[in-house]
Amino acid sequence: MRTVQDDRPIEARIAARYASLSPKERRAADALLAHLDDLAIYRAAELARIAGVSKATMSRLFRHLDYDDFTQVREQLCALRSDGLPVAVDGTPSIEAHLEAEVEHLQRVLRSGEQAIEEAAELLAGSDSVTVVGLRTSYPIALHLGQQLGQARGRVVVSPAPGQSLADDLVGLGASDVAVVVAFRRRPPQIAGVLGLLREQGTPVVLMTDPSGRRLARGTDVWLECGAATQTAFDSYAAAMSVVAAVAARVLERLGGDASARAAAIDASYRSVGETERS
Repeated sequence: MRTVQDDRPIEARIAARYASLSPKERRAADALLAHLDDLAIYRAAELARIAGVSKATMSRLFRHLDYDDFTQVREQLCALRSDGLPVAVDGTPSIEAHLEAEVEHLQRVLRSGEQAIEEAAELLAGSDSVTVVGLRTSYPIALHLGQQLGQARGRVVVSPAPGQSLADDLVGLGASDVAVVVAFRRRPPQIAGVLGLLREQGTPVVLMTDPSGRRLARGTDVWLECGAATQTAFDSYAAAMSVVAAVAARVLERLGGDASARAAAIDASYRSVGETERS
C-alpha cells in the first residue's frame, strides 16, 4: 500500500502531470474532470466506460496521480470537498500551509502561463470591444477584470448586467471583438452554450478557469488556468486576481500613451467628483 504524501485535490494533480500522461490516460483524466462535481457517485469501471478506455488504463492513471485506487480518490473528495461546496473541514491546515498552497497556485499560472497571459493581453488590446462574462462565484473576478481593463481602454462590458441576460451582451459580437469567459468550478450549465455561441459568431475567446474547466478550453483562443482549490472549506481566487492584474497591466503597456491618458483622465474625474479621497 502506497503512502500518499501529495495532499492536493485530484484536479491539481491532473494539472501538474497532464503533459506526462499517455493519450489514453489524458482521455481518462478529461473524463474525471468532466464529472468532477459528481465523481464520487461513479465506480472506476463506469468512469473507464465513459472515457472510452480500459479499466487497466484508469487504474494506471490513478497510480500516476499517486492514488492506490479509486477508493482513495473518493475518500479525498469527501475530505477536501473538491466540488467547491463550502463544508467545514476537520484539521484545517495552518496559515503557513495555506500560504504554501497559494504560492503554488501563483507560481504555476504566472510562470508556466506567461505566454498565455501575453497572448490574452494582445487580443484584449487589439479588439474593437471586450465583453467579460462571469456567473456565480466567477462574477467578482469578471467584474474586477472589467474595471481594470476599463482604465486602459474603452468599450469594456461586464456581463450579465443586473436585469439583463447573457444573450443581450453576446449577440452581435464578431471577429473584431473579444470575449473573456471566467468559469470557475460550480459553474452553471449555460457556460458551454455561451462558448458555443461565441464560436458560431467567430468571436475570439479568452477562457479563465480552474483545472476542472480544462474540457471547456477546446475551441477557445487563449486558456488561463488558475488553481483555486484549498484544503479549507472555501476555494481561493488569489491566483485569478493576480492574473487579472498581470493581464490588465500588459494591456495598458501595449496601448501606450492613449491608455495612460485615459487612466489619468479617469483618475482626474474621480477626484473632481469626490469619488476617491485626496492623499
